[in-house]
Amino acid sequence: MKQARPLIVRALSNETVERPPVWFMRQAGRYLPEYRALRAEHSFLTMCHSPELAAEVTLQPLRRYPFDAGIVFSDILLPLECMGAELEYVPGTGPIIRNPVRTAADVAALKPFDPLRDLPSPMETIRICTQEADVPILGFAGAPFTMACYMIDGQGSRNWPETKRMMFGQPKVFQALLDRLADAVGDHLQAQVDAGAVGVQLFDTWAGALSPDDFRRWALPASRRALARVSGAPRMFFTKDSAPLLPWLKALEADAYALDWRVDIGAARKLLGDVAVQGNMDPMALHAPHDEIRRRVRKIIAAAGPKGHIFNLGHGLTPDIDPQAVGVAVDEVCGWSWS
Repeated sequence: MKQARPLIVRALSNETVERPPVWFMRQAGRYLPEYRALRAEHSFLTMCHSPELAAEVTLQPLRRYPFDAGIVFSDILLPLECMGAELEYVPGTGPIIRNPVRTAADVAALKPFDPLRDLPSPMETIRICTQEADVPILGFAGAPFTMACYMIDGQGSRNWPETKRMMFGQPKVFQALLDRLADAVGDHLQAQVDAGAVGVQLFDTWAGALSPDDFRRWALPASRRALARVSGAPRMFFTKDSAPLLPWLKALEADAYALDWRVDIGAARKLLGDVAVQGNMDPMALHAPHDEIRRRVRKIIAAAGPKGHIFNLGHGLTPDIDPQAVGVAVDEVCGWSWS
């Protein structure tokens, strides 16, 4: 008997489904006590680079909740480390790159990136989880613009002043960097598909910091270039603060668009057209009473409709969220039936 295609694959393929599949961004992470216990024994980068540890973290939420997919435990910045970035994760600060890219010579000095040679751990993690999990596994990568932000500014920022200084003042250098990063992350996504990921998500977390004109000029073509290097599985795209960018997202030619919570998902569907969407509950709504969580879940599902919708949050789970609230939201999605 032929095995049924997984629910999430059907939804990502923009098919009508009996209920939306559900997974959460950062579902493997600091809100879980079992993750914190493991993290107390190992550094973050050690966990990312160890397939056995990364697989354990990937599988932890799948043991607790009936998610319809796992997402490989890794980090978007790991390819930058392979390309020469001196990457460090500082408690209370986040990622820091000690040797930021600021000149044409810095861009030229970046090392070529081969995911199988330079960063095999996510692919091995996917292979382990595919064998051990009862649900499919997703892969991911950081989009070229967001990767450039960290590489140029050297750490997180609200305004990305160094990135925009290069973008406006050295446009040819900035374009060369985006091209290098687009090819690197596209190949990284393809390697994860080849390892068994049933879908991949490109995170352009900071593209919402751009004006619509600058998004169309820089971030959009770079992400499209990355996605064009990927085949064999659905390709999702996500950015925060996506509302001003909605009219142009379809030009990315992704298979599905993940929406942040600032967007009405029904209105977004009208702008995006006949394409799969993902989202988009405010993660902070998980602090609400359980009845309110359930009401919000139902409202989003009803607005999105039965075709090509994957239920998710509008951004990742945060460490202060009660694991029980996550269970309430997932239970409400799993209890939905369009019939």
